[in-house]
Amino acid sequence: MTTFIPRTPRLSKSRFLSGQQCDKRLYFEVYAPEFATKIDAQRQAMLNMGKQIGDTAQLCFPGGELVTEGYRQSAAALEKTAALMADPEIPAIFEAAFQFEDTMIRVDILERSGEQSWRLIEVKASSRVKAVHHADLSVQAYVLQGCGIPISNICLMHMNRHYVFQGGDVDLRQLFMVEDLTEDVRPRLTEIPNRLAQLREMLTRETAPEIEPDGHCHSPYECPFWEHCTKDKSDRWIFHLPGTKEVVRRMRKQGIEHIDDIPSRVKLSMLQQRMKDNVEWCSPELQQVLESVQYPVHHLDFETFMPAIPLYPRTRPYQPIPTQWSNHIESEDLNLRHEKFLYTDPRDPREELAVALISSLGTEGSICVYSDYEKYVLTALAEALPALRAELLQITHRLWDLLAVIQNHYYHPGFSGSFSIKSVLPTLVPSLSYQNLDIQNGATASGTYHHMVFQETDWVERQRLETALEEYCALDTLGMVELRRVLSEKAQPIPEG
Repeated sequence: MTTFIPRTPRLSKSRFLSGQQCDKRLYFEVYAPEFATKIDAQRQAMLNMGKQIGDTAQLCFPGGELVTEGYRQSAAALEKTAALMADPEIPAIFEAAFQFEDTMIRVDILERSGEQSWRLIEVKASSRVKAVHHADLSVQAYVLQGCGIPISNICLMHMNRHYVFQGGDVDLRQLFMVEDLTEDVRPRLTEIPNRLAQLREMLTRETAPEIEPDGHCHSPYECPFWEHCTKDKSDRWIFHLPGTKEVVRRMRKQGIEHIDDIPSRVKLSMLQQRMKDNVEWCSPELQQVLESVQYPVHHLDFETFMPAIPLYPRTRPYQPIPTQWSNHIESEDLNLRHEKFLYTDPRDPREELAVALISSLGTEGSICVYSDYEKYVLTALAEALPALRAELLQITHRLWDLLAVIQNHYYHPGFSGSFSIKSVLPTLVPSLSYQNLDIQNGATASGTYHHMVFQETDWVERQRLETALEEYCALDTLGMVELRRVLSEKAQPIPEG
């Protein structure tokens, strides 16, 4: 158990929410932030998107003033907030600062709703109200109440995924939805002081709380201390069992911490049983299924990005916009060629991308994909591009899902219960690794694309990012080629003698 020198740290909204998820998370945030996994490109992209949404939401309140003092300038922020509140000409305050007892908050939007009252508005990037939002608003309302600030309404402002951008200026009143949660939040205020007291007491202890990693580590947010708290767990830790965690929780209550110790009487799903057996398995139908492809075999992968604020006419918030594809084409004599497309202009990429794709795929041969995401993208393209609808829908009839083939006909202990290509490819084709790439997952690719096209001005850096995007997408499709080859070898019957 790690020992720290306790102190009496100030609490905040973010620290309160961390404590709501896990006392141990809050303890480490206060005393050992170095234990946290560093923010990666994927997480940074999400943070950047959240800031963009927050900045855009402020445009809904003309005349509002921003408290520019940072989180380390608490006294100045409190003073600036008080001055803005005293000016009746200011209709709204952004990032207003308040402190009650030892809890400090910054309010996204504090809107004047009368001569003596205010409306509390929290801005979220999500498209619906979640349970954690009630806790978020509750601690803010509690601090405001303690400061004697009369609050008429407690609201959540979130994205409206049903809004269809028609071009021109974004209609901010349709882009966002404001839901009044006053009746849900007010009854919770009586719970806040007791919970804050518990967190303060916990933070006076010399050692971190004894809390085992479990499902709470991933809900409502991914805990940045997950890797630290699980660094001593074995690869056969019971929590790694795939599927519903209810079975895992029941077994942990019985003291079972390793997959190998699961009693034979416990009913497991097929995938869970394969992971427990920990042996390579190949169905007798695998060879026949692999031979069902028709040549030339195309191997297709899309990359997309999902702008929170719609950029192109007839699109919605968070709608996936395809920007890139890779196609490795294998002929019947096993010759391989690669065709690719990456749109680097800020205009709508869909039509040019689709035209190039139709040309690359032609009208013959199976199209190998990994999951049904490519079908979703093709169908969305068909809906958006009526002139190309028939050709795009025809392509969907040629799709051949390698993921489904592996799920139904093959398992390797190296998968550790996961059929993600990021788990399958390094296991079966160790020479192909995402670890050697600058971009290692789709979310990072999406963020990289947005940065390259809409923010980066240095042409040398743009070229580097373009190369990184092409290398990542190409590995996905080359990986499918190699996976088919390896699986074909494994499907061959072992010669007798």
